[in-house]
Amino acid sequence: MVNFVLASGERLSFPAGPGDTLLDVALDNNVPGIHGQCGGGCTCCTCHCYIGQSWLTRVNPPHPDELDMLAYAWQRKLNSRLACQVELSATADLDGITVTIPAQQS
Repeated sequence: MVNFVLASGERLSFPAGPGDTLLDVALDNNVPGIHGQCGGGCTCCTCHCYIGQSWLTRVNPPHPDELDMLAYAWQRKLNSRLACQVELSATADLDGITVTIPAQQS
């Protein structure tokens, strides 16, 4: 299960399949604020999100390419990630992960 917290505070929860990324779950369920314009290729920031603090040590570490892209992310924080790069394992390690969607740039 992935728990998305929208910028408005609304909470949405959706199941994830083995091998899914956060982007896959978001796009499959039309989560507002996650667009994935590059299709998950780590070449844009349209799937920028914040990983809940208690989950940071459980997700796969960011690749240098992701860190480079995050330099362009609107409202980047220490827990910023690109949803296309956060892999959800087939184990229960990430079941219930909480992801916050930042407010959109105006």
